[in-house]
Amino acid sequence: MTKLSTENTAMLAVALSGLAWGLFWIPLRALDVAGIMGVWAVVLFYVLPALFLLPAIILRRRRIIAGGWRLHLAGLLAGTSLVCYAGALVFTDVVRALLFYYLTPVWSTLLARVLLGERITMHRWAMIGLALTGLMFILRVDEGLGGAFNIGDWMGIAGGLLWAVAAVVMNSDEGGNGIDFTLSYFVWGSVAALLLALLPIEGATSAPDWETIRSVLWWIVPVAIVLVIPPAFAIMWGATVLSPGLLAILFMTEISAGTVTAAIWADEPFGLRQILGVLLITAAGVLEPVTNLLRGKTLESRP
Repeated sequence: MTKLSTENTAMLAVALSGLAWGLFWIPLRALDVAGIMGVWAVVLFYVLPALFLLPAIILRRRRIIAGGWRLHLAGLLAGTSLVCYAGALVFTDVVRALLFYYLTPVWSTLLARVLLGERITMHRWAMIGLALTGLMFILRVDEGLGGAFNIGDWMGIAGGLLWAVAAVVMNSDEGGNGIDFTLSYFVWGSVAALLLALLPIEGATSAPDWETIRSVLWWIVPVAIVLVIPPAFAIMWGATVLSPGLLAILFMTEISAGTVTAAIWADEPFGLRQILGVLLITAAGVLEPVTNLLRGKTLESRP
């Protein structure tokens, strides 16, 4: 597989993973109804996959140890990032959580420029502009984000920044691979989720009892296996192949999927504003793959 085709495959995998994780609100809402609320639902979605992947962790323990500090730093940053994002959804308005977290493409692009020396092209700025404009349409930012900053807002900002740094670390680790990064992500994410759940934060809920957990295992296990683990592998592999800024833009398909499915199954608004937002984010996501495809065809047609 050529470098161009590998990058196109990675872009498709990351965009599809974003779509899959855009459905994540459905099991989270179901867990809330079942009595597993707030951060404890996030703990379950980290600990369960970590337990399922324990045989792989044991089999690859030497490679994981040999991966050194970069591997574990990336896992710690990525895991903590998405735990912060989930915490933001719990402790602040969904609109504010999405807006603050999905400034990630800007942070990632700037960090890649400073730390990796990547050139920021007009093409990349156009992708960021399309994605953020689409985000603004969906979140109705023109109506304002009144109120003082709260802990959830800071979690959203911190989550976006941490993911940007994690993506840079993974992209710069030439010896790293998606499998080990994913295993590290679930282990350190489980630790971060447990620590967040145990912090004395106002509004945090108490731990669910075993009977409550057992009552949801029959459906939460297949959800974790299908909806959580494969997208995580795809995203972590994509982080080793793609520019951090591009990775963040492609993953914004999560917003489109969440917006559409919430309109269908949760009776949330879906009008012209939301349609425009989804189209703009989708355009940002497909701009580079389509450009690469056309560029490749042009090169092939030359004598």
